[in-house]
Amino acid sequence: MMFEGEPEAWLGIDLGTQSVRALLVTADGTVLGAGTAPLTNHRDGVRHEQDPGEWWEAVCSASGSALAGQRSSPVRIGGLAVCGTSGTVLLTDAEGRPLTRGLMYDDGRAVAEAARVGMQTSWALPKALWLLDAYGWKEGRGQVVRVTHQPDVITAKLTGGTVPTDSSHALKTGYDAEREVWPPQLAHLGEVLPEVVRPGTRLGEVCRAAAEATGIPAGTPVVAGMTDGCAAQIASGALRFGAWNSVLGTTLVLKGASAIPVRDDAGVVYNHRAPDGSWLPGGASSVGAGALPPAADPAELDSQAAAYEPSGVLTYPLASSGGERFPFFAPEATAFTLGKPVSEADGWAAVLQGVAFTERLCLDYLHHLGAPIDGPLTFTGGAARSAYWNQLRADILGRPARVPEQIEPALGMAVLAAYGTGTGVRTLPEVADRMVRIRTVLEPRASHTARFTEPYARLVDELETRGWLPTPLATHTRTRLNQDTIDS
Repeated sequence: MMFEGEPEAWLGIDLGTQSVRALLVTADGTVLGAGTAPLTNHRDGVRHEQDPGEWWEAVCSASGSALAGQRSSPVRIGGLAVCGTSGTVLLTDAEGRPLTRGLMYDDGRAVAEAARVGMQTSWALPKALWLLDAYGWKEGRGQVVRVTHQPDVITAKLTGGTVPTDSSHALKTGYDAEREVWPPQLAHLGEVLPEVVRPGTRLGEVCRAAAEATGIPAGTPVVAGMTDGCAAQIASGALRFGAWNSVLGTTLVLKGASAIPVRDDAGVVYNHRAPDGSWLPGGASSVGAGALPPAADPAELDSQAAAYEPSGVLTYPLASSGGERFPFFAPEATAFTLGKPVSEADGWAAVLQGVAFTERLCLDYLHHLGAPIDGPLTFTGGAARSAYWNQLRADILGRPARVPEQIEPALGMAVLAAYGTGTGVRTLPEVADRMVRIRTVLEPRASHTARFTEPYARLVDELETRGWLPTPLATHTRTRLNQDTIDS
């Protein structure tokens, strides 16, 4: 891997819900180019689909924009990687051509299939089974049909042929990441399931046709990517054991690093396999910035919210109607507000605080499971652009937090591309240390942390009373809270 001498950069591509984002990044984290292209979402009740053809068109546009500035001052592109939304699947033919639209991660039609395989509807396997049934696939039918994850459509177009999927995207399709095999209970699907490789594995090179469409030079190495949550974690630099990345956007995702898997009988926390064989445990909550009411000036409401610490009301801010997934599994859970806000700013403050309370409960749950959580905490996601919310979260959590200069999953894919095309001398955490720049370090203010002890305890009590939060976790949370109070 070249970190000095020859100019070199790596391209990261992020297939998001609203858009495709591409970043061209050097070994020291300098962003040389960026591009974005919008995506269209087709929603109808619980149905949520996207057109795979539009994914490719958006990749071509975003990549072209990211590389546009290199015509006058060219650099060698060392490689690229692609991430996608976790749980988004479609069916393709043997050559990788889409046969269906992509069922997005939050498509809610596979309820019966989810119950049958004991998974959440947001996972990919229930949706894949729903698609196979809807498409009329039967074992031995003749035509080869394959379950395909969102980024595989793009890497196949880039390389000019079918490619293996990565174990990160395959995890929610039932792949056994610990044994690195498809489990026996899915054997009846046979060749319908794709070949799987670890993230960072070289898949091929950009073919001439893809080069002409995207502007990416032919011959550029293409390496297997990871899910958008894992990509954001890499972009945060939270890769050393005990470190955690809290990704706050429409919803909240926590991703950490561990030498061993974090066991969770409830299935709330799952474990991605890191490229080096270690583990990236995490979970996805349904609370988040998506619960905020529409606002003409969010920054102004942030400044006004400082007068309501704590808010006069207590809010559990679910961003969707699909129940809760982390720190507990409760499909029947709904958003609620106890009390009536005295102003728009008070209601705004209640949502900001409610998300942070749930974030703290997530960390309490991870501690309850025995996960290492004593490393640095990093904030990423769209909500990390709010300086006020960042400081509020650090105060409520009672621990320091870092905010990187770039908070894009596409950066994580550029880092993974640099790792996957390197000599192996440097580990992924070492490559990330070079490419991820920390912009801000937040310190919790003890007096502010103390203000939120009582409302946090009330939220725990309310969630337990409603039957959503298991009593063992509620008890563990109170024990930790009491200990923190004594220590302070």
